[in-house]
Amino acid sequence: MTLKVDLKKEKRFSKHSGVGIASFVISIIAGIIIWGCIIIGGYLEATTIGGLPEESGTIVVIGFLVILGLFLCLFGTGLGIYGVIQKNRRRIFSVIALVLNVTMILLTIFLIILGNME
Repeated sequence: MTLKVDLKKEKRFSKHSGVGIASFVISIIAGIIIWGCIIIGGYLEATTIGGLPEESGTIVVIGFLVILGLFLCLFGTGLGIYGVIQKNRRRIFSVIALVLNVTMILLTIFLIILGNME
């Protein structure tokens, strides 16, 4: 009798949350976009004599991609929250995605504020 109860309990949480997995994948993609742009922008700024002008097309594209990455993180955070509150699903991907998305949002905002300080 206890074996049936244990099997039912194990079967109840056997599937991962699809929304959590989607949120995790979005967080990885957004992280690659954001940090890739920050690294490329820093490299271009360091290697260009006198720095890049703020009106250059490269800086505009990098800024747009960082903002796109932040919006992806916000979307991923929403999906992660939904994945955490789902019943009868494993929540590990949702929790990891929430941590990654929120951390990326906070670090990116911190870097933007730090970059604007003179």
